[in-house]
Amino acid sequence: MNAAPRIDGWKHVSSGKVRELYVPATTANVAGATELLLVASDRVSAYDFALEPPIPGKGELLTRLSRFWFTQLGDVPNHLLRPSATTTPVPDEVATRSMHVMPLRMFPVECVVRGYLSGSGWAEYQESGSVCGVPLPAGLSDGDRLPEPIYTPAYKAPQGEHDENISFERTEELVGADVAATLRDLSLHVYSEAAAIALQRGVIIADTKFEFGHDTHGQIRIGDEVLTSDSSRYWDASSYEAGNRTDSFDKQIVRNWLSAHWDRQGTPPVLPDEIVERTAARYRELIERLGA
Repeated sequence: MNAAPRIDGWKHVSSGKVRELYVPATTANVAGATELLLVASDRVSAYDFALEPPIPGKGELLTRLSRFWFTQLGDVPNHLLRPSATTTPVPDEVATRSMHVMPLRMFPVECVVRGYLSGSGWAEYQESGSVCGVPLPAGLSDGDRLPEPIYTPAYKAPQGEHDENISFERTEELVGADVAATLRDLSLHVYSEAAAIALQRGVIIADTKFEFGHDTHGQIRIGDEVLTSDSSRYWDASSYEAGNRTDSFDKQIVRNWLSAHWDRQGTPPVLPDEIVERTAARYRELIERLGA
């Protein structure tokens, strides 16, 4: 992994699989920060592994998507900060691929919503007829639209470990019954609103995941990214109606190639140039289709 870029006025504190986290240079530590800078790199990850090489322009494109959706979903509080005389300036060189945000105490739950049967959900359904303990009608096929969106939370494992699908009851144990219900209801609401907006633009959001936290006043807000090509499964609606359920705008191209060329043991192989170029092109096309 390349070293995080130095940014005037900001101090780097940690690296994720895709993002770099900064606090103002005058801040002693993250715990005391009143503002953060999340800078999206061009790195791509799949199956909980960071891959090589990066996808050119990906950080900027995914940041545009998050900002677009935060604006569209204005009725749900989020973590974005508005620049003011008291906030730390964000240099131009990272402005297009960064989000200036308030710190949140994040819940240890990935809030997954599925509107269509695909991916790991399809694999589980074939074995049990359910997804994460949610029973589904018999006779569904890969890619079918579900009768209604379902909420299938996961436990956010520490970096380097795999996330774990959990029941709603386990979520209640982790965060309390009231918060668990709020996270579920917010997730389903945001997914339904976003799915309707996307469909008007000829795009299906098959599934997605949200992360929430609460601010210093106890208000629950969406944090991290939202409805990006990394956190969501996007399909072309016209292709879907014509029977093609693999025409994807997200990093499924990367996942498919990895599945065909890697047994998930050891270090993932380097992505070929063709896969990198196709993925970048689909990210750009999604931005255009949504008008982000």
